[in-house]
Amino acid sequence: MSDLSEAERHAAYWRRNLQYLSILLAVWFVVSFGFGILLREPLDAIRLGGFKLGFWFAQQGSILVFVALIFVYVGLMNRLDREFGADEEDEAR
Repeated sequence: MSDLSEAERHAAYWRRNLQYLSILLAVWFVVSFGFGILLREPLDAIRLGGFKLGFWFAQQGSILVFVALIFVYVGLMNRLDREFGADEEDEAR
């Protein structure tokens, strides 16, 4: 990364950030809208903890996946910050 100019590094950082956001939002959309609404009937044939799976995704699963996606995003951004030298721990030293 050191052979890129500062503007190229910022553009690359932002491009990668948008890629992460796009992928994570697509996962969230598939889980919340796809599993909870569009695929509810086929998923209801499967039981999870006594509940129909489509119902479970609509009521709890999409929220749990959203919380998990927050942690995944934090991990990805911390790794991206270290890769591009924008880590907060490095700046504090």
